[in-house]
Amino acid sequence: MEKIVEQGMLYDFYGELLTPHQRKIYEDVVFNDMSLSEIAEEQGISRQGVHDLVKRCDKTLAEYESKLKLVEKFHQTRRMVEEIRQLTGEYQKNQDMKLIQKIQQIAGEIIEL
Repeated sequence: MEKIVEQGMLYDFYGELLTPHQRKIYEDVVFNDMSLSEIAEEQGISRQGVHDLVKRCDKTLAEYESKLKLVEKFHQTRRMVEEIRQLTGEYQKNQDMKLIQKIQQIAGEIIEL
């Protein structure tokens, strides 16, 4: 399951960089849960050809992430926003100005990403 989530996330960020043919087959495997045989029959290619294409797409998407780090930055931003959410809840309870300073610091870090 974790691999499918990772594939989906990488595709969400970098899928448009694949060719239309690659996108169609990759979407069928990852999102439409089609078997390699079903796709091969539909596309008029071999099952091995589908397998190889999916592996190449996985590698290509991973290479984009290793260079651009968009997924990593997305996760980092989500963690920071969650921290801000928690700090604002604490501030509402305690009215501690140090929490506001911490929130401002985190917001600055998000802007720098």
